Formats: sequence, C-alpha cells, structure tokens
Amino acid sequence: MWLIAHGIVGRADLPIPMAWFGVAAAAVLVVSFLALAAGWSRPRLERAPERPLVRVPLVVEALLGAAGVVGFAVTAYAGLAGTDTQADNLAPTAVYVGFWVGIPFLTLLLGDVFRLLSPWRAIGRATGWVAGKVARGALPEPLPYPERLGHWPAALGLVAFAICELCWAAGRDPGPLAMLMLAYLAIQLVGMSLYGVEPWTRRGDAFGVWFSLLARLAPFARRAGGKLVVRPPVVGATGPAAIAGTTAVLLAAIGTTAYDGAKEGPLFNGLIGDLQDAFTGIGLSKGLGLELAFVIGLSIALAGVTAIWTVGVRGMPRRDLRLARVELGRRFVHTLIPIAAAYLVAHYFSLLAYNGQALWSLASDPLGDGSDLFGGASAGIDYSIVSATAIAYVQIGSLVAGHVAALVLAHDRALAVYGSPRGATASQVVMLVVMVVFTVLGVALLSEALDA
Repeated sequence: MWLIAHGIVGRADLPIPMAWFGVAAAAVLVVSFLALAAGWSRPRLERAPERPLVRVPLVVEALLGAAGVVGFAVTAYAGLAGTDTQADNLAPTAVYVGFWVGIPFLTLLLGDVFRLLSPWRAIGRATGWVAGKVARGALPEPLPYPERLGHWPAALGLVAFAICELCWAAGRDPGPLAMLMLAYLAIQLVGMSLYGVEPWTRRGDAFGVWFSLLARLAPFARRAGGKLVVRPPVVGATGPAAIAGTTAVLLAAIGTTAYDGAKEGPLFNGLIGDLQDAFTGIGLSKGLGLELAFVIGLSIALAGVTAIWTVGVRGMPRRDLRLARVELGRRFVHTLIPIAAAYLVAHYFSLLAYNGQALWSLASDPLGDGSDLFGGASAGIDYSIVSATAIAYVQIGSLVAGHVAALVLAHDRALAVYGSPRGATASQVVMLVVMVVFTVLGVALLSEALDA
C-alpha cells in the first residue's frame, strides 16, 4: 500500500474548527496589507544586505557531488535489483520522501544544497574536467542556451514528475521508478553536453531550477568562487529577474502540491470517479481509466492555479507603465516562491516527520532482502515524535507566514515599479484577493486531510 505521500497520521485536536482558521488567516492578510499601506512607503528589499561567512573549498564540493552520485546509484540499483514491494525497497521512499521532500526542507534552511549534491551536475563537471585533461586541443564550445526556452524544460519536467508520482501507478513501483531515474539522468547528460553544465542545470533541470528558487528564501546563499553569505530570510526572493518559464515552474509546484492534497478529497473524488467510468465506458481498463482521470484532475488543478495568478496580474494597472502584461507579471513572480514553499511545508511536513524516519531502516536494507548494513533495519517509525495537533499548527502557521511574506514582497516590488505608496497600494488590491484565495485554498486542503 502506498501511504507515504498523503496526509496526517492521526486526528488533530484543534481548539476551533478549521474553517475559523481560514477566516483568521484571511484576516491576518488583510491586516498585513493595511499595515504595509500605512507604514511601508519605500522599497527596502531590492538590495538585501549580505554578510560573507566562509568560502566552501573545491574539495568539499567534489566530495558532496560524489556523495550525490553514490546516493543516486544506490537508489537506482535498489529499484532495479531489490524487492518489488514499495514499503521494503529503498527507492520509492528515497525519491518521494528523501529527495522530493527532504531536499526542499533542507534548502529552506541552508540554501541551494542540491547544486552541491546534484548527481548529474557532478557527473557533467567530472566528465568535462577529464575531457579537458585528455584532449590535446581545445574542447568545442557548447551551444548557446536558447533564451526563448528559459525555464520551460524545467516546468515540463516538474509536471512529468507529478504525473509519475500522482497519476501513474507504476511510477511508484521500485523497478519502473529506477528506470525513470536513469532516463532523467540520460536527459540531463544530453542537455549538459549540448549547452554546458551550468547553463543547463540552472535552466533546464527541473529539480535544479525548483530547488534554486526555493533557496532564495533561505538565510544562506553561495556566491561566485564558493563564497557562503548570510542574509535576512525571504529577501533573497527579489534577486535575479524571472525569465521565460519561471512563472510556469512556480505555478506547477503550487498546482501539483495542491492536487496531491485534494485528489483524495470530495473536491476531486467524485470527478475522478466519473472520468474513470467514462474511460472504461469506451473500452479502457479500470486502471488506465483511473490514471487518465488523475491526469485530467492534475491538469484542472494546474489550470485553476494559473487562472488565479492571471487574475492577480491582470488586476495590476499598466496605464502609466511601459511594460507588457507578461513583463509586469515577471516583475512580481518572485511573490509565488513563499506561496509555493508554504504549500510544500503544509502538505509534506507530516510525511517528512513520520516516513522520513524510514530512510534509516531502508538504507540498512536497501534491497529488502533481509540485510542489515548499518544496524538499523529493524528500526520502526515513532509516531509520537510529533503529535497530529502540532503538525496541524505547523501547517497552518506555514500557510499564513508564506502568504504574508508574499504580500510583503509584492508591496515592496510595487513601490519600486509604481514609484509611490498610493500607486503601489492601489495596484495590489487584486493581488491581496489572490493571496487570500491561495490561503483559504490551502486551509481547505488541510481540512480535507484532517477529516480524511
């Protein structure tokens, strides 16, 4: 049974109904908006202060890259050679908990750790170094990365990953999952060979792009030459400008997470059942019909999130600005980063707190064949480590904090774009409504999880 991607274990004992938490969260956003309008009259976050800490030695980067390669190889091998039982094989938990959830949480705390751990980046850099030493002449220059592509390959990669995780049953089985890992590695190697390691991993790698966007919220960042700097949390979201496809990456992250929380609840459950019946009615198997129904449900969720964001962008006036609608949206797309982070924490905190513990026992017995490499194969999951009520408070708090942070970022950018407190406040009224909608939607998804 696949249990590691959903919900809270146990019932939460909350002092008031979840609906009232939604009302309170919306009220916090409105009060925050009014406070920003009254007391925040000039942009303060466009150039966030940074303080240098240490320089990360090249040998540390190499060792972390090697660790990423080893981890990838062990996980893929476990998927190919180990048991077919999901709960007993390292691969599903390593990918969907350790990688997909654990890395983002670590990123929010420490910065873009995935750039140091990325197995394909490490392989690409090592290959380039060896080729440079062996080649007698200069190596051919990589192709220039097409500007029109931007982050679009990364956005498509995130949606494809979501389909494998949430819609395709075999995508969670160890063997097919390992094959998907190897296929993605091959795509990354081709991309890096064509356009260079850094240009491709910064723009075309779905996970590299997504994790690097989350890293902008972290208090730590790496600069040229491996220099590690510290800065106030969240303000890093204002830095490098969005390019083509950046909005799509963030909307894909929000939409897929929202769908993961909603697809088992009443919001989608009836629709999925009706779609499955329609597909079986035209001769498809029940399994395929259900998978196609899940894909359609995911598409609806992505379209809904995109529509909400589009309303917010269209609500900002352009009369006195020399900006196209697309460019105006890109100026504010960084406000989606804390919203995406809030949805991530709210939906996956319980998964990491509970099922993340299984990584130790599975690492000791990665193939599920009864081995005990590190002495932890018999370790179980301690559900008392954190209560369901505490998890619910973390989830609600993350939603409120993330959307308030988005509101602050939007107001500060509006001051820079519109040039006056009055113009900035007026431009963000519709965006406030968008933030409230995202918050209420997030609370509604939590309510469904708590009532499941």
